[in-house]
Amino acid sequence: MQVDPASLDPELRFARTYAIASAALGLISLCAAIIPMCGGLSSVLGIILGTISLKTEKSKTAIAGIGISILGLLITVIYFIVLAFFSDIKTWQGRTGRLPLL
Repeated sequence: MQVDPASLDPELRFARTYAIASAALGLISLCAAIIPMCGGLSSVLGIILGTISLKTEKSKTAIAGIGISILGLLITVIYFIVLAFFSDIKTWQGRTGRLPLL
């Protein structure tokens, strides 16, 4: 049996909306991880909204949103580190003509 959203307490309605937004931002952060600024921002927003939602109502959607957002943040950070490392190698190779440690 479905509950009419208009009959819910406004605080509970916001909590459910934040939980869904957290899950959506988590999925967006997985796709946007190749652009570190976008992936990081959507991950952090997803974690914040999921945490706010969990304070009001313990829902599986909020927990999943936080988990997916954390995974997106992890992928974003790893990709940023790899990107920074390889751009440094190209810069180093351009200056000296050879790779470092070779």
